[in-house]
Amino acid sequence: MIEPLRVGLIGCGRISDIYIQNCQSFAEIDLVACASLDLAESQAKAATYGIPNATLPQDIISDPSIDAVLNLTIPAAHAEVSLASLDAGKHVYSEKPFATTLADGQAILDRAAAKGLLVGNAPDTFLGGRWQTCRAMIDRGVIGKPVGAQVFVGTHGVERHNPNPDFYYQAGGGPLLDLGPYYLTALVFLLGPLSAVSGLARRTFDQRKIENGPRNGEWMDVEIETHVVSQLAFAAGPIGSMTMSFDVWDSDTPRLEIYGEEGTLCIPDPDPVFGANIFGGPVLYRQRETSRWTHQPRPTGREAWLVAENDFGFNENARGLGLLDLAYAVRKNRAPRASGDLAQHVLEAMLSILASAEQGGAMIPLTTPCERPAPLPRNFSQRPQP
Repeated sequence: MIEPLRVGLIGCGRISDIYIQNCQSFAEIDLVACASLDLAESQAKAATYGIPNATLPQDIISDPSIDAVLNLTIPAAHAEVSLASLDAGKHVYSEKPFATTLADGQAILDRAAAKGLLVGNAPDTFLGGRWQTCRAMIDRGVIGKPVGAQVFVGTHGVERHNPNPDFYYQAGGGPLLDLGPYYLTALVFLLGPLSAVSGLARRTFDQRKIENGPRNGEWMDVEIETHVVSQLAFAAGPIGSMTMSFDVWDSDTPRLEIYGEEGTLCIPDPDPVFGANIFGGPVLYRQRETSRWTHQPRPTGREAWLVAENDFGFNENARGLGLLDLAYAVRKNRAPRASGDLAQHVLEAMLSILASAEQGGAMIPLTTPCERPAPLPRNFSQRPQP
């Protein structure tokens, strides 16, 4: 057991609940304070979860007894809060996105390096059991050398379940910036960093109607592209394609597939048993001996696939797992797996895809350095970590 990392949470919105619940289950994290611009909001959150101190953001940043800040503010405030926390000598773990511009992201990385501090960033879904299983299978050569990948996330937006969905259709929103980090981060974990990207994009509807809550029936303007198709080139050689859309009513296309010289990995939609998250769920695969190419008639359905055994743990909604790994990184003097460098690389990829779309689809080389994150040790869920 390592000495607990004393953490202050800034940003007490809806997403903070799952973070608090998980962090309070980790003995390596001591969540000592929470804050928001609305003191009453932070007091209510503290009362609900028994957090010792409810205060304002500046009080957490200036408190010398706090080791790290969990930054769950709105995206526009991520850079400001992260930089202020680093200036105060605190490690930072932030929700996605890392920042809204590459310049702000680089400023965070430079400030952390100058201060000798660590920066981590969501998404940490790639640390879940499903993705760790995929990585172990790739590393063992189950599908042979990776050749390519395909990602498809097609929805019809968020206006049916989110009562205030305006942000998703304004600058800084959209399907790529909202959903892309989960899958691009997973791809970098599985296949290594990207070398270049391209994109095409369109805006199908100029207005969309809110279909729930007190604003039900209200129309809102759409300011960004809502159907984005991209091409991905990886430094290690694989190539891939990715579609992120708010304009698709339904599809049977798998969320993600990895193609290798000897087989295929398939990640379907999250299984209902694991809830609405992508930390856990089935991993399907076929190899040469079980592929459709060898069978007449072709087998159909999930029963025609092999299902990989997943014994890594953390298959539930484990948001905050990246902060747990950062706590170990601080004590072990190493980089966190869900690192700022990784988040900056993914941010550059997404912004470059959108820039490419404005240029008619030209390939854009990426410049941000990024290491392929190491997999978790199998005993991580039992801890302590080796």
